[in-house]
Amino acid sequence: MLQYLYNALSVMQDQYFSLWLGKWTTAIDWTAAVVGTDLAATLSSLSRSLSYTVLGTFDKTQKLDVKAQMVESEINKYFGHLITYYFGQDYFSIRMQAYDDMLWVVLGWLEAIQLIKTHSERHYPDNGNERGAWHAQQFIPAFAHRARVFYELAEEGWDWVLCGGGMIWNPLLLPYKNAITNQLYISASISMYLHFPGDDNCSPFMGAAERHQPGWNLFRAEEQGSTFACSESDRKPKYDPMYLTNAINGYNWLANSGMLNAQGLYTDGFHISGYAQNHSKTECDERNEMVYTYNQGVILSGLRGLWEATGRISYLNDGYELVGNVIRSTGWTDVDFSSVTFTDHQDPSPSPTHPNEASQTTDRGTLGANGVLTELCDPMGTCSQDSQTFKGIFFHHLTAFCAPLPTFPARRGKTHYASHDTYDLHRKSCDAYAPWVIRNAQSALGTRDENGKFGAWWGAGNRERQDEVDEVLPRDALDYRNDPELLLTGNFSSMLDEGIQELVEKRSWIDGGDPNERGRGRTVETQGGGVAVVRAMWEFLRQSGGYDDELQ
Repeated sequence: MLQYLYNALSVMQDQYFSLWLGKWTTAIDWTAAVVGTDLAATLSSLSRSLSYTVLGTFDKTQKLDVKAQMVESEINKYFGHLITYYFGQDYFSIRMQAYDDMLWVVLGWLEAIQLIKTHSERHYPDNGNERGAWHAQQFIPAFAHRARVFYELAEEGWDWVLCGGGMIWNPLLLPYKNAITNQLYISASISMYLHFPGDDNCSPFMGAAERHQPGWNLFRAEEQGSTFACSESDRKPKYDPMYLTNAINGYNWLANSGMLNAQGLYTDGFHISGYAQNHSKTECDERNEMVYTYNQGVILSGLRGLWEATGRISYLNDGYELVGNVIRSTGWTDVDFSSVTFTDHQDPSPSPTHPNEASQTTDRGTLGANGVLTELCDPMGTCSQDSQTFKGIFFHHLTAFCAPLPTFPARRGKTHYASHDTYDLHRKSCDAYAPWVIRNAQSALGTRDENGKFGAWWGAGNRERQDEVDEVLPRDALDYRNDPELLLTGNFSSMLDEGIQELVEKRSWIDGGDPNERGRGRTVETQGGGVAVVRAMWEFLRQSGGYDDELQ
């Protein structure tokens, strides 16, 4: 099983990543941040795949076995890609983009910090000095600073006046309080509370409040190790309660915003009717009924984090309810984990039928058919670069939500831990999702071409259904993610003409016999989605004890 994940990762990095540029050359800024998050998360999974210790000495009698050497080598190889991406990321351009674009950056570098910490704890003993530490630890301050910079820029999007709170999506457009920006704000805020290691860097591009470059004397003081190089206001501590407050306020607003539809799925967001003519109007009263997969996913990691920070079980319960609604919306009814068993040598390659096919429906739901998560644009091959990224985002955050709950606090007085009952409830709830996750991973694996590249439409293998699929939007839905020209008209129309045209993607379409070669075809975004869903399968099976293997 792990080999499938490693192969997917290798294709993503070896065929799409340009080492000399430090970027995935065909990605745009925000999708690159998501792919970088997938890379860091997958390296964390590889780190958990094998137990070994790197002693960090020059004693020739201390050696790693062959498998440990291979895993450690591959983790270091691809962590090197993360480092080059840090320097290749167009951080200045992202500062001028929408608030959601900035928040993807925050989550990405916090994921990288978690990788460094967990890999170090698992495989590098703490011997009291830096000599035996994993070399990646030296990058924690840089990654933390970038996460902080973009968090501080993004939090400018919050206001209490319009709609009684919430984040606006894009300052260049008429106010639009959408699900993804607010979910990102919640997840980024709670991740900053739980995983941000602190930052005392006052170098350029500090944040929203300080856009000028500090004087040379500050840099000289830093070079000389002065503790007075930065003022107290420039420093940010670990477990800053401001981040927790922001996350709580963000979710309180989102939960009471009326953004959920009758199926319990998040619609895309709210406009303020007539705002272009009358800026005194402040009520969010026009809901965009469009439903995207990623709007159901990002909040899951936020809810998990809010539980850990507060101990309130209601956050987990909200997550369980949302996941159940998503699974049902794909036409899936099989929730019995015991009905799917895996032996150590079972091939997880896609098959025409699910192991428990009789218990699932073939009806199409809002987010898929035959249990396969599907974007509305997938069957027609009309997905934009944005939409090709969405399903992978859902599975990344579902995997984060379903990670085992801590049984002791990460920091007493700052975080909480699960009781035996809560721990077991969470495990059993997530175990019930495993067959559905497996179904999606199997379907995604079935879209690979001869080069191992994943397609966007995971349900393409259901050939008998293709002719019946039509792209019908929900009533009152604006699919601006796949028709960006909508941003130039109606409720989205620009408050600032300058620069808005850059938001309209220039798309090219490809026709072909393979349904996954239509439209944009196979891309780094579809590969990232494949990595995310296969990683989800491996993590769900590892946690349930249903599968255990190693790299070959």
